[in-house]
Amino acid sequence: MFLKTQSPSTKDASTANRATKQIIDLLATADVQVGGNRPWDIHVHNERFYRRVLSNPALALGESYMDGWWDCEQLDEFFTKVLLARLDRKAKPGFQFVLQRLLAQLLNRQSRSGSKKIARQHYDLTVELYNAFLDPNNQYTCGYFKDTDDLNTAQEQKLDLICRKLGVSSGDHVLDIGCGWGGFARFAAERYGCRVTGITISDEQMRYAAKFCNDLPVTFLKVDYRDLGTSQYHLRYDKVLICGMIEHVGYKNHRTIMEIVSHCLSDDGLFLLHTIGTNISSPINVNLWLEKYIFPNSSAPSIRQITEAAEGLFIIEDLHNFSSHYDKTLMAWWENFRKNWKKIAAKFDERFYRMWQYYLLSCAAGFRARESQLWQIVFSKNGVPGGYVSIR
Repeated sequence: MFLKTQSPSTKDASTANRATKQIIDLLATADVQVGGNRPWDIHVHNERFYRRVLSNPALALGESYMDGWWDCEQLDEFFTKVLLARLDRKAKPGFQFVLQRLLAQLLNRQSRSGSKKIARQHYDLTVELYNAFLDPNNQYTCGYFKDTDDLNTAQEQKLDLICRKLGVSSGDHVLDIGCGWGGFARFAAERYGCRVTGITISDEQMRYAAKFCNDLPVTFLKVDYRDLGTSQYHLRYDKVLICGMIEHVGYKNHRTIMEIVSHCLSDDGLFLLHTIGTNISSPINVNLWLEKYIFPNSSAPSIRQITEAAEGLFIIEDLHNFSSHYDKTLMAWWENFRKNWKKIAAKFDERFYRMWQYYLLSCAAGFRARESQLWQIVFSKNGVPGGYVSIR
């Protein structure tokens, strides 16, 4: 008696068919069709897409999009449906995800050398790229769309909200940890008459910020935040801001940065933390594709991770969640990026364009589906006499 066996080609076809059915069925539970005519339906151009995605969902979905293997008319709505249906939790994690999670627990990926990777890969890209989609103050963090749909207005309102929450006045010296291209420093110095010291580890941001604020009482230092705890930098500041930077610090270093802020902040000062947040505490709170192509060695904190890091050092005076505003911010960035692509296209290629399209629109969906949060948290060292008055 002989067993009937399949030829290699038959086996491959059978495996491919199973993968195709599995992906199509999974997407159907999120009301997404393959080859459908709705804006959020996807169109597959390469049949290897199914097996590729099934082998490593978090990474391969983005990489296959960059390679042009599939398209979607309204990528943000596709991802909103996928996330609301929790498909990211239903798909089996690939080996690389398990490995990344293990390494995040064992290693300090955001060490001094590890932290430089994000500067080289992302923030040291040509400033023309960021000028193509950001507002005039180059704010690469969530705007505050209160009573407005205009990005520039929303970003000014965000900067003003920070200053008012911190109670910035003309006699203050403010420390901006992770100062970006100097937008906050310029705004605060011009509008509130304060002094600002900003720190960054990005060469491109340092050069741009120094020129952007050269006529104001603003100083920029190219230093790692950990250097602020050394004797070389012993100044005390009236106010401290971390806006969109702690996502690059990592959970193993949360306590360290809180201790350094406490060391730098005057006893009666205020500290504002503006950060993307996640609903679940984990050593690695970022998807593999985003970590590989956009923000290496980065991880958004949870509330528990933040509060544990601040315990015994600070009192939480105010917590403000306006994560729906990040959806609007990212969609405005994408619209600007799309409109101005021709101005910068010579420096990049089509794969880069698709990478940034995937990045901006998938992140917008994350906030729309409430998988991601945006928090502003105000801390004091000893409590505000009479109580802190929340500002919105």
